Amino acid sequence: MNSPNHQPVRESSLTILGRMILIRRAEELLARVCKEGRLPGAVHLYIGQEASGVGACSVLEERDWITSTHRGHGHFLAKGGDIRTMFAEIWGKREGICQGMGGSMHVADLSKGILGANGIVGGGFAIATGAAFGAQLRGERRVALCFFGDGAANQGVFMESMNLASAWALPAIFLCENNGLSEFTVSSTVTGGELVDRAAAFMPSVVVDGNDVMAVRAAVEEAVVRARAGDGPSYVETVTYRIHGHLEGEEGFLAGGTYRTQEEVIPWSTADKDPIERFKKYLLGNQVTSGPEINAIDLEMKNQVEEAMAFAEAGEDAGPGIAQTLMFADEEIWQ
Repeated sequence: MNSPNHQPVRESSLTILGRMILIRRAEELLARVCKEGRLPGAVHLYIGQEASGVGACSVLEERDWITSTHRGHGHFLAKGGDIRTMFAEIWGKREGICQGMGGSMHVADLSKGILGANGIVGGGFAIATGAAFGAQLRGERRVALCFFGDGAANQGVFMESMNLASAWALPAIFLCENNGLSEFTVSSTVTGGELVDRAAAFMPSVVVDGNDVMAVRAAVEEAVVRARAGDGPSYVETVTYRIHGHLEGEEGFLAGGTYRTQEEVIPWSTADKDPIERFKKYLLGNQVTSGPEINAIDLEMKNQVEEAMAFAEAGEDAGPGIAQTLMFADEEIWQ
């Protein structure tokens, strides 16, 4: 790990490791049950990017906001969201965090500052900017962090949001998870220049190793301090890679087409690049934890994931009858 000036603290380090492992085990299970046909819809998995979400959220307070993407399970869990209600939502159950009406791409929990995942590419930019503006108007020392991918950076609202956040010195952080892929397209084939150069025109900007959780944590911590002090927004780009496809089962409709080779994917799964294995090595090397303790954390996370799936599968299917209670405050409108 390239973070010599940020020595690990045992309690926070084990929490970070636990959340990274929880995300990995949750996504691995979703990949498996999706192949088995046990999910009601598609899922976009976060495997390989855990350090980015967990590193960023580890320096946020519960009252701080995040906006997420269609690949949002990792962000939800990194911010402290409940895996049971997240799984119930993915399974389309009334017990879900959105009562089963949002599904995989729209998990949200306002009590945790999770303003929501978003099926619209770039949909979180304006939401996060608006949340930051609201915090400024109320004189609150809250921060709004927008997770987005490199593909979303080509949306016009990216520039508009950065411009407004800069002009009004809003407490916003724009965090680009640059995995080099825009759905089924290699980003370099549709993106001109460097993304960080776009942001640098508006605000302090930095690019970090997105698979080094401590490097992400340090960069976002600096941005958070700046935002809380009233010094305006920041841009953080985490260079990472998604191990799985854009969504599970994509082979079924790519009709034999490919946008990357397995030879490209394999190196990112090695112990040298995998964010969880790298952090384990870092903690062991600094004598923060031990192999048996890491194994115990992993087992605990696996158990949480299995219990969450059982909870979700045993839940009550969401029905269209509840739509009116979610859309309107006054049910009399339906009478």
